[in-house]
Amino acid sequence: MAGEAACRQVLRNLALLGDKWSLPVLAHLRDRTLRFGELYRAVDGISQRMLTLTLRQLERDGLLTRTVHASVPPRVDYALTPLATTLLASLGALGEWAEAHREEIAENRHRYDVARS
Repeated sequence: MAGEAACRQVLRNLALLGDKWSLPVLAHLRDRTLRFGELYRAVDGISQRMLTLTLRQLERDGLLTRTVHASVPPRVDYALTPLATTLLASLGALGEWAEAHREEIAENRHRYDVARS
C-alpha cells in the first residue's frame, strides 16, 4: 500500500513537467529574483490570474519563495529555492536529450504519418 501512495506522489510531482505555466515561470526566475509585474510581462500569454495561481502552487510545492517587503506600495519578490534549482538542472539534461534526438524523432514521426496515410 505504501508503494502505491509513493507512486501517486511521484506522478503528482512529474505533473509539474506537463503544467503549461510552471516551467516558464521557473525558467524566468533562474537568474534573478523578480516581482509579480516583471514575471507577468516575461511569461508570454499568461493571465494575471493564472500567474497568481501558478505562483501559489510553486510556493506550496517549495519551488519558490515569496518575500513581501513592507513598503508603500507593497513589494513582493519571487525567487527560486534550492529545490527548484535541482529541478531546472535535471530539465537541462532532458532538454539536451531532446535537442540531440530532434531530427531522429522528426524522421520517425514523418515515417509513421506516411505509413498511416
